[in-house]
Amino acid sequence: MRPSRSFVILLSLLVLLQVYIGMRLLPDLALGLAGGIAAVLALVLLTVLVPVGLMSASLRRRRWSELVAWAGLLSMGFFSSLLVTTLLRDLVLLGLLAAGALGPEFRQGSALAVPLVAATVTLVGFVNARRVARVVKVDVPIVNLPPALDGYAIAQISDIHVGPTIKRAFLNAVVNKVNGLRADAIAITGDLVDGSVQRLALHTQPLARLAAPDGVFFVTGNHEYYSGAEEWIAEVRRLGVTVLLNQHVVRRRGGAALMIAGVADYTAHHFNPAHRSDPRAAAAGAPQDVDVRVLLAHQPRSAPEAAAAGFDLQLSGHTHGGQFFPWNLFVPLQQPFVAGLKRVRDMWVYTSRGTGYWGPPKRFGAPSEITLVRLVPA
Repeated sequence: MRPSRSFVILLSLLVLLQVYIGMRLLPDLALGLAGGIAAVLALVLLTVLVPVGLMSASLRRRRWSELVAWAGLLSMGFFSSLLVTTLLRDLVLLGLLAAGALGPEFRQGSALAVPLVAATVTLVGFVNARRVARVVKVDVPIVNLPPALDGYAIAQISDIHVGPTIKRAFLNAVVNKVNGLRADAIAITGDLVDGSVQRLALHTQPLARLAAPDGVFFVTGNHEYYSGAEEWIAEVRRLGVTVLLNQHVVRRRGGAALMIAGVADYTAHHFNPAHRSDPRAAAAGAPQDVDVRVLLAHQPRSAPEAAAAGFDLQLSGHTHGGQFFPWNLFVPLQQPFVAGLKRVRDMWVYTSRGTGYWGPPKRFGAPSEITLVRLVPA
């Protein structure tokens, strides 16, 4: 089978970037013939492993497939930091050159520092990504909140990405921590998986243990549509989780009523026109006496339509908070918010940094989270 055009372009770009890294670092390292050959081979290996990481979710099951996936994804994270650190070094060199203060000792020392810094960032990022997410508590002030709903708590998990490196044990630890919060409801705001039901059903089984008095709810993210959304919707329902596909439920506390609604992913209509994300449809038919309206929407950019539909709060994910530098700088090009509690007209939007990670097992400057959202009077 011939490789796709996009894959060829990506591979060509990767080769060019590796050549750039090599040309900028190797001459200043003065490694000698043997050391130079070893460094070139390391860059070649990196060039091979990074595409493997990108394709890790679709690798065929073989004896070494999991090990190869880990190697590819770790290489992706290391390459990203290596490239960024090389670019930053070049900017510093340019500044020193312009100031007439650039000496050979600094060139050699900084060239050696680049792979060491990249390796350190990758190692720290790995530890941050693999530990169980911390609990972030967020109070959301609601105007005219009924006393019966004061302190109503929703535990939110998002962007777990069960797949090549996140397995059953990781999700099991998340479920234990969420259940320990004893929230009134639990929300899973998309991107639960990276892979098919056939491949990952064993590893998503811990979701069946999630429990909350008012229910456990799920909305699709874009990665569900890459992985077979219809099959995953059926599997999540089989696990006892309520899927909100442009739908809502109403929960009552005393004389007060709370609506929890959910929409399909913002891009779902590209995969299934029947799943077009529609906050108004999600709220349609709600009782007139609903006091608070909460929307679960994977992407923060659903917010303008959600605010127009009369919601008080939207819970989202998708961004991972950028996951690691410098990708946090690019999130605003696609999404209105990167992380945290923000305002869109009369509606609050909370964007989770995510509970797992996508691609490289690496988080740097964007810690994972399990969010405990509490409604409080404004």
